[in-house]
Amino acid sequence: MAGSNLFPDAPSGGYQGAYPIATVLHKTYLLLAATLLFSTFTAVIGMRMAFAYQHPIMIMIAAFISLFAVQWTGGRNSPMAVPLVFLFTGLMGLSLGPVIAMYLQTPAGPAIVAEALLGTAVIFGSLSIYALVSRRNFSFMGGFLMTGLVIVVLASLANLFFHLAGLQLVIAGMALIVFSGLVLFDTSRMVNGGETRPVIIAVGLYLDVLNLFMALLEILGALQGGRRR
Repeated sequence: MAGSNLFPDAPSGGYQGAYPIATVLHKTYLLLAATLLFSTFTAVIGMRMAFAYQHPIMIMIAAFISLFAVQWTGGRNSPMAVPLVFLFTGLMGLSLGPVIAMYLQTPAGPAIVAEALLGTAVIFGSLSIYALVSRRNFSFMGGFLMTGLVIVVLASLANLFFHLAGLQLVIAGMALIVFSGLVLFDTSRMVNGGETRPVIIAVGLYLDVLNLFMALLEILGALQGGRRR
């Protein structure tokens, strides 16, 4: 079995420049759309599943393991890459279900979730279109974005102990900036041939979308008082 339709056999010369840019774009956005729909489906399941509420750490550990498996198989054009992408994104949707349910149970919750979805679509869509049309190389942002990402992760871990609402809002604002930048960075890599493996790009863009949505949920929830403390 050579793989799925998302993975035609690569030429023996390697991945760099293996597929035409138009093909990479088509396969990447097709996979991204499919995984976002699948995550939405599993998020709905997670809203109703006791396991998702009782064992969030187990789900996240499984998601991280599947993410590493995606990176390994996707880098080798394995036919297992696409099923593993859906396993990863399905687990992420499952973990997101209880979070969305928490917002929906508040008076302003439905509006907050809808605004976060709309904001995510607008930010991701506008930045993606700009990167695709301008074809600018945003690789120079790599160091800044990696530093910002590390700061966001470390600050989030620290706030697990301090539980400071103000700090959490600052972290969400930083995450919004960092992942907006990563949309430009990841799209630029695809357009300019820095990364030609659809699975790897799609997973990166999926994480950008997911984290943009989570950051907007946090910010809108704090501003509108929609999150239960």
